[in-house]
Amino acid sequence: MKIIKNVCVYCGSGPGTNPGFVKAATAFGKSLAENGVGLVYGGGSIGLMGAVATGALDNGGTVTGIIPDFLTARENALKRAQELIVTKDMHERKQLMFDRSDAFVALPGGIGTLEELVEQMTWAQLGRHAKPILIANIEGFWNPLLVLLDHMRDTAFIRANLSVDILTAEHVEDILPILEKAATRAPEATKLMEDKVASRL
Repeated sequence: MKIIKNVCVYCGSGPGTNPGFVKAATAFGKSLAENGVGLVYGGGSIGLMGAVATGALDNGGTVTGIIPDFLTARENALKRAQELIVTKDMHERKQLMFDRSDAFVALPGGIGTLEELVEQMTWAQLGRHAKPILIANIEGFWNPLLVLLDHMRDTAFIRANLSVDILTAEHVEDILPILEKAATRAPEATKLMEDKVASRL
């Protein structure tokens, strides 16, 4: 039985300066489709968001786009998606993306991508979920963040008892196997922890 049925992808609404970013996003969308894993993403049709969704759709994949109303024009909502959900605000968007997904992947992106990634890391750190979180370090894009996380650990702002298992992959083909392995180690990954458990963490 497949543990990971849907992956939430956070990524930029722009293409970035390195052609490898768009290539990787398109390839990951294709990989999701070929492995029968649904894509949950921000709903746009431009930048890396558009590339990952197009990669999935062009290869027979299933795509769920979730976008707040005020961004439908700015990010050119992708109407090709099998399901396009328009929310009233960012909070509803992020909650639905969480609810619909079994794992999270951060491709290159900007402040919004970073914020979404860090929020999932924070929720995991506080015991609110155990879904796998993976940083797709394409062309070393996330190296500065990984260095910062190490610095936080070294200076005891990420304490041993509050560490978060952040997965990394440098190549698209490695992402799904790493996520599946992590999900196998945490079979309850799709469930939120009970409040009484989370309150002790």
